[in-house]
Amino acid sequence: MSSRDLKPEETAGYPDLVKHHIADDAILLIVNPGNSVESLTLDEVRGGIYNGTYTNWNQVGGSEAQIVVVGRDSASGTREFFSEFVMDEEDFTRTQEEFNSNGGIQQKVSQTPGAFGYVGLGYTEGVKPLALDVGGTSVEPTLQNITDGTYPISRPLYMLTNGEPEGGLAQRYIDFILSAEGQEIVASEDYIPVRGG
Repeated sequence: MSSRDLKPEETAGYPDLVKHHIADDAILLIVNPGNSVESLTLDEVRGGIYNGTYTNWNQVGGSEAQIVVVGRDSASGTREFFSEFVMDEEDFTRTQEEFNSNGGIQQKVSQTPGAFGYVGLGYTEGVKPLALDVGGTSVEPTLQNITDGTYPISRPLYMLTNGEPEGGLAQRYIDFILSAEGQEIVASEDYIPVRGG
């Protein structure tokens, strides 16, 4: 399974890998529910908060409070996607607290007034997802906005096989995931189906 695309060196090293697009996910920017900030631009996220330029919420229209930057650890596909898509490969601030799961980030942000993090779509309980200011328009991370591409921080989720499965258990499993029943399970787990019912 992979939450990011394959790298050129991976496809070169494993030329028989086949990607099976099974679902989509969005990366949401989250703050503690007590935070007054409602939306940020990608520049404020990248060139302000995550690179360490901004250290106080009042620099992005919030109240006087230290920003506690929270992110995933270096082994995470979510972090890699965030690094490429949001950070444009710019370095994260050295003060970033790193967690090895979405749940860890969710818990830290829910319990820390100044915290700011990013999580997958299914990890919003107890936190406040922010809208993204896209060209002056505030875009909420709703299912509709994610599905139609208006909310820009989304990614495909894959299952990888060593060559085409061509029958057998792996093929039956992928066929099930892509069936109407399988895609209902995808939706019930707060991911975005890629096939209609």
